[in-house]
Amino acid sequence: MVESLNLRPSKEDLRDVLQAALQQGGDFADIFIEKKMMSGIGCEDNKIERLTTGIDIGAGIRVIAGEATAYAYTNDVSREGLMHAAEVASHAAKGGGAVQSIDLREVLSPVEINVELRPDQVSIEDKVEKVLAANKHARSLDERIKQVTVGYGDIVQEVQIANSDGDYVEDERIRSRFVVHAVAADGPVIQTGYEALGGVRGFEIFREKTPEELAQNAVDRALLMLTAKPAPLGRMAVVMSGEAGGTMVHEACGHGLEADLVQKGLSVYAGKLGEEVASPLVTVIDDGTISGKYGTIRFDDEGVPGQRNVLIDKGRLTSFMYDRFTARKEGRASTGNGRRESYQHKPVPRMTNTLIAAGDEDPEKIIKDTQQGLFVKKMGGGQVNTTNGDFVFDVAEGYIIENGEIKHAVRGATLTGNGPEVLQQIDRVGNDLGYAIGTCGKEGQGVPVSDAQPTLRIASLVVGGTAGGSGTDDAEATGQAGELRRISVRELLQSGEGRIRRL
Repeated sequence: MVESLNLRPSKEDLRDVLQAALQQGGDFADIFIEKKMMSGIGCEDNKIERLTTGIDIGAGIRVIAGEATAYAYTNDVSREGLMHAAEVASHAAKGGGAVQSIDLREVLSPVEINVELRPDQVSIEDKVEKVLAANKHARSLDERIKQVTVGYGDIVQEVQIANSDGDYVEDERIRSRFVVHAVAADGPVIQTGYEALGGVRGFEIFREKTPEELAQNAVDRALLMLTAKPAPLGRMAVVMSGEAGGTMVHEACGHGLEADLVQKGLSVYAGKLGEEVASPLVTVIDDGTISGKYGTIRFDDEGVPGQRNVLIDKGRLTSFMYDRFTARKEGRASTGNGRRESYQHKPVPRMTNTLIAAGDEDPEKIIKDTQQGLFVKKMGGGQVNTTNGDFVFDVAEGYIIENGEIKHAVRGATLTGNGPEVLQQIDRVGNDLGYAIGTCGKEGQGVPVSDAQPTLRIASLVVGGTAGGSGTDDAEATGQAGELRRISVRELLQSGEGRIRRL
């Protein structure tokens, strides 16, 4: 735990540093101290290209005075180093009331996190062995596999957080992840497939899926896309599987519900609190308390316990995601969404595990009741404008639906629309729930997140395709269901950790 921090400051030292930070004025000050132990392994071109381990120690001190924020950081966590950083921050944020007496008291969290096999207790040789096993298996499966990239990473982060309101937190965060990316080629056609696994867990992640299983999934997806037909074009019904749509809820909806964007007028949801912004079937939740998920937190990076926040309740906008700064502006409490990449960054409102809640319908029946459309098994990357909600997303794995059955695979599909409008267009919600993992980027910072959704149907959405694609009424696109590959609905709906991505 945090006792292992080098030159670990005492509560008395932290109290003195906070008072020094407020000596020139200011309404609030806090300290974030971390020791971060990391390891990373990358395999490419059939050999280990990257093997890194390291320790980073530092502290960030923030002073808030009205609407202004001053931030200073240092990798000297001695009393002297912290006092110097506090003085720098204090001079940059003048104004506010007199310095109050600070009595630090420990804050507790209801979130339990259990790691069975700590990554810092696993040898680097064992970690390399997992990476090489995935690489070997992927390359052995098919001669059309031309490139394989495998990545492993873990982090053990110990933190101390204290603030002028008297809150004091000690926390330890452990995360592990494993990613396989395969490239397949057949003549001029090149396609990719990926699979990822990770969470607030240790080396026991490989009990869920072996490196070979992850490699198999990545290769299968790349090979499938080689034989896929061009995607159709036009407006149609879109059924998204449980593991496909995390990108949609995160990007097209989640960022617009972060309080800083709302307060700056950069969110399509600004001024709509209490209004109907989605179908009554849609409930959107950000939940940092879900066991083992990649965005799960015991505390956020401001020392606020992880929370479950209902943002949209049966279609009605009920809340936004707040850090301490944005919450103070509205005279309310933080929702536990203040997050930062490291001590070098100030916290901002960020998502944790964001999801559309499961409904009560059988996912297979949703597909059977869809006459024509697109079934999205996996989502790729995309872009969204948080100001108006417009988005464009790539489909990494998709299939034609015809007469209630999943037919052949298609490649090159994109989904184009508007986030709030799409939420209104959701007319069926399944009783399953699939998670995906990722790294969310905002203001130059990356933080670990998960997103999830059940199988759901969007009644009408614009699907873009590639040259040679056609609408779902084209017999060439949809009429040869069994000639390429028949896939069971249950197989396609099987959920799991889907991908690692930059959001």
